Amino acid sequence: MFSRSASLLALVVVFSGLAFGQGGKDLGKAVKRVNDASKVFREIMNAQDNAIPKQLLQDAKAIIVFPGALKAALGVGGQGGKGVAIRRMGNGWSAPAFVDMGGGSFGAQIGAEKTDYVLLIMNDKGLDGLMQDKFEVGAEASVTAGPVGRTAAASTNATLDAGILSYSRSKGLFAGAALKGVVISPATDINQAVYQKNARQILNEPVPASAAPASLQRFGETISGYVK
Repeated sequence: MFSRSASLLALVVVFSGLAFGQGGKDLGKAVKRVNDASKVFREIMNAQDNAIPKQLLQDAKAIIVFPGALKAALGVGGQGGKGVAIRRMGNGWSAPAFVDMGGGSFGAQIGAEKTDYVLLIMNDKGLDGLMQDKFEVGAEASVTAGPVGRTAAASTNATLDAGILSYSRSKGLFAGAALKGVVISPATDINQAVYQKNARQILNEPVPASAAPASLQRFGETISGYVK
């Protein structure tokens, strides 16, 4: 017959196992997001004549990648995606925080397609918006389609004034995107499971990349491969 202390120990082991199982599941989701986002960013930047200008990456305060966001339309459309965000800190980048995207649109298109999005947060106003629980792109900070290519005119007034530069890739075509009205919000469960912090804490403190599990450091390493 079990003693009382043995019974309590057994309960602790059971509940710890349940918690670890949930944490492991969320970490698996986080790793998939990081791997997908890293792959998208690498493919975009390797298209040298049609990539994001490195000077813009150099000036960006934060970068968000939404790989394979789903756009669907039947008169009234919507879109949603699961992404990864990092913030510049010193000469490197923060640990990745996990964010979701959602929003509606109006149009006559019928059907659905997957689109990759890259957002560059260019100034403090854009960064402040990203720290909110819900951040509507184009409302809290101005957004404009970002230029692409080696010889892109990155010094236009629209680019200089924008809080966010947005890009999209669909069916192999990559270009600046007029992405307005979508809402970015933190993926609370994953952030809490991985860091025991919310997205605002991860990006605002910020949490250094070295504090993230090794399997999640790939995103920052991928970004650093193209810009310091």
